[in-house]
Amino acid sequence: MTKKESEVKYISSPVEAVFERLSDLRNLEGLRNRLDDPQVSAMIATQVPADKLQKVREVMDKLQFTADSLTVDSPLGGTVTLSIVEREAPKLLKFGAEGAPFPVNLWIQLLPTDATSSKLRVTVGADVNFFMKAMVGKPLQQAADGLAQVLAAIPY
Repeated sequence: MTKKESEVKYISSPVEAVFERLSDLRNLEGLRNRLDDPQVSAMIATQVPADKLQKVREVMDKLQFTADSLTVDSPLGGTVTLSIVEREAPKLLKFGAEGAPFPVNLWIQLLPTDATSSKLRVTVGADVNFFMKAMVGKPLQQAADGLAQVLAAIPY
């Protein structure tokens, strides 16, 4: 299993509030509407190359949310569904992927820093053979870092 961890991100909200928001994925559906906010668009533009910005918008528009899963069209064809497979309040959410070209999982770890703030780390893991490891290492790291950054920017 190849695992990549994000940097630790700090959030100005109590760990319980962060866990509550993230443990029901329908709460994230509102993020799609924020893409029209000029500040959000500017922040995304600093993280995503200009030639890929439209693709990010298209992907976000097609995301489907339920309480326990989110489904997205895969760039490789078909759909990929990330489903919550374990909740350990208020410190851990584990996800598994269905429809991915290889087994993928994701962890969101939360820890309190004090009564009004917390920290977050995202880990992405993929079960790939030795030859695929070099190919997927950088995209997995980018996924972990990007997701951590997005989750840290959400208002809780």
